[in-house]
Amino acid sequence: MNSDAFRTLLESRREALLGERRLAESSAATVQLDQGAQGRLSRMDAMQQQAMAASQVRRPRTELRKVEAALDRPGTFGACCRCDEPMTPERLQADAATPFCQDCAHGASRE
Repeated sequence: MNSDAFRTLLESRREALLGERRLAESSAATVQLDQGAQGRLSRMDAMQQQAMAASQVRRPRTELRKVEAALDRPGTFGACCRCDEPMTPERLQADAATPFCQDCAHGASRE
């Protein structure tokens, strides 16, 4: 795969993440509970559902930032942000938005 193919892959992933984020944000809206009309377990269940929905908003938002950062690296797409060496096609195939080559990522995790 060439860098244009990986860029196209990232652009389609960005569109999918934007859709996921919109859907998750709509389901994470604050739930208004009437404590007199609903039991304690119903309120606890509603609060748990809301907390789960909020975490579903964070995941696509975080991944979207990573994808957009990769797309914003003009002329350096596919090059490691630490050592400037080209990344292997296998590394980009696994995660086209990754900022580091395998050696630099492994070295950073040890530091």
